[in-house]
Amino acid sequence: MSLFHHISLPKIDPLGGGLAEEIAAEQQGDEIITLEESVDEGKLSSFWNSVEQDIEQDPEWFDFSND
Repeated sequence: MSLFHHISLPKIDPLGGGLAEEIAAEQQGDEIITLEESVDEGKLSSFWNSVEQDIEQDPEWFDFSND
């Protein structure tokens, strides 16, 4: 007879220990992010273009497309 046959362990509650309450508080907080607002595609494109140009100025930048 196996020892494990007689042992029963409680279910693990991943939201135990107050985590569920912390998540609920975060969802109600002032700094929540909602994706309901429209995005200015021109500003976003301009931002990422400037990021790309900045990266390409890095002396260690390389591009596999030239191989």
